[in-house]
Amino acid sequence: MVTWILWGILIGLLAVLAVRRLKTPGFLTELSQEEFIKGYRKAQLIDVREPKEYNGGHILGARNIPLSQMKQRMNEIRPDKPVYLYDHTGSRSIQAARMLKKKRGATDLYNLKKGFKKWTGKIKKG
Repeated sequence: MVTWILWGILIGLLAVLAVRRLKTPGFLTELSQEEFIKGYRKAQLIDVREPKEYNGGHILGARNIPLSQMKQRMNEIRPDKPVYLYDHTGSRSIQAARMLKKKRGATDLYNLKKGFKKWTGKIKKG
């Protein structure tokens, strides 16, 4: 009986952590593709996918700072300028935004809703 209770608590805790990780935080603004296009040229456009994904095609003008390297390369992103983030589906860019908010104090953060997989705008390969 005690074992089942402990398993229930563990599963519940894991579910809460999973939802929290994927939920868009209040300080991050999710933008449709049209809204994203209107503002990203005046901002820092960051693709947080891995280099292989980035080289397969990315939004024209984007810099590649993979989530896996974000802690080491965070100083390349200015906290005083808007930051437009994207990845394949939107989950990694949410994690990147949390890091930028916590470590660099960035507040002007935007995320491409549904990520690059739904992007129909101009792209560059390589």
